[in-house]
Amino acid sequence: MTKKPSALKSLLQLKCPNCRKGNMFNSPSIFPLGKMLDMPVRCTECELKFELEKGFWFGTGYISYGISVGLIIMLAVIFAFTYGFDFNDNSIFIFLAIAIAFMVLMQPILMRFSRAIYLRIFVKYGQGQPEK
Repeated sequence: MTKKPSALKSLLQLKCPNCRKGNMFNSPSIFPLGKMLDMPVRCTECELKFELEKGFWFGTGYISYGISVGLIIMLAVIFAFTYGFDFNDNSIFIFLAIAIAFMVLMQPILMRFSRAIYLRIFVKYGQGQPEK
C-alpha cells in the first residue's frame, strides 16, 4: 500500500488534486509571465482533464479575491502593529502604497494558487480514472 501524498504539500507544489503527483502547470516558474498559466490538457500521471468544462477557470476570480482580501487584512494588522495608523500623518497612504505594490507583485502567484484551490473544490484525491 502506497502512502497518501500530503494535501497541503501537493497544493503548495501545484500538483494534480487527483493523484497529487503530476504538475498542474507546464513550467514550475511564473516566468515568462505570458505563459505562467499554461497547463497541460491532462495530468501526466493520472490523465485527469484539468479544464472540467469550457470557461471553468472563470470561478478562480472568487478564490483570488478572497485570498487577496485576507492578505490585505493581514498586511494591515502587521502595519498597524509595526508602524501604526494615524490620521495626523500620511500613514494610510503609505499603507495603501505598500498594499498595492504587494498585491501587484503577488498577483501571478495568486493566479496559480487560485487555479489549484479551485480545481481541488471539484476534484477529490483518488476519485478514479476520468473518462477519456
